[in-house]
Amino acid sequence: MGVEVVLYRVIGAGPGRRRTSYVPAEVLPDPDDVLLDLVRRVQGGGRTPLLDRVDPIGELLVPAEQVVQLLAELRCLAEVARTTPELTHVRRLDRLARRCQNRDMEIRFEGD
Repeated sequence: MGVEVVLYRVIGAGPGRRRTSYVPAEVLPDPDDVLLDLVRRVQGGGRTPLLDRVDPIGELLVPAEQVVQLLAELRCLAEVARTTPELTHVRRLDRLARRCQNRDMEIRFEGD
């Protein structure tokens, strides 16, 4: 029951046009629940309000405007990471989030 993180490119956005479709640009799978375990360790501590909303059976949308906050919260995940796979996962998620700073991108945390 992991949480995949998917970077989406918004297609059809522009002045006077509504966002019409989203195309996955990159996926960070979580088959071993690494991200879910890390998120559970930091939830409720007051330092990760975005990550506190990650739902293992739902979806959390993080638009480009909130990526700076997400990057700060990912540092909290790195602090609680205990193993090499956990640290690697946080680094990959950080790289994905940095790509999302472009206005035509968004990140979704997608539960099973």
